[in-house]
Amino acid sequence: MDEFQRSWLLAQLGPDTDAADLERRFFRLRSARAVALEVLGERRAKLLGDPLKVTVDGVVTMDLQENLRGIERQIEAVRQVPAPDDREDESEEGTALATSVMMPARRYR
Repeated sequence: MDEFQRSWLLAQLGPDTDAADLERRFFRLRSARAVALEVLGERRAKLLGDPLKVTVDGVVTMDLQENLRGIERQIEAVRQVPAPDDREDESEEGTALATSVMMPARRYR
């Protein structure tokens, strides 16, 4: 993983993300986007594993539903923005070059 990919990952996942963990994941997955999606997927799964809303009457209410929605929006954003290791030819969908030979249909004298 080069410095540009590491910077992109830290921008997507936050500066407190463990760089050594990102290196290991990148070595296994070979794509910065795949690393970001895996980390965000784990964060989402962790939130879903615990109750999203806890209320103790008259004492405290804790609601994590907006955190879950935020992570889901972040996952969608990572899927849409260009990653530093995306190939150029994959990003230009629908671009095609066609050539043809032009010949007269009939010859008149």
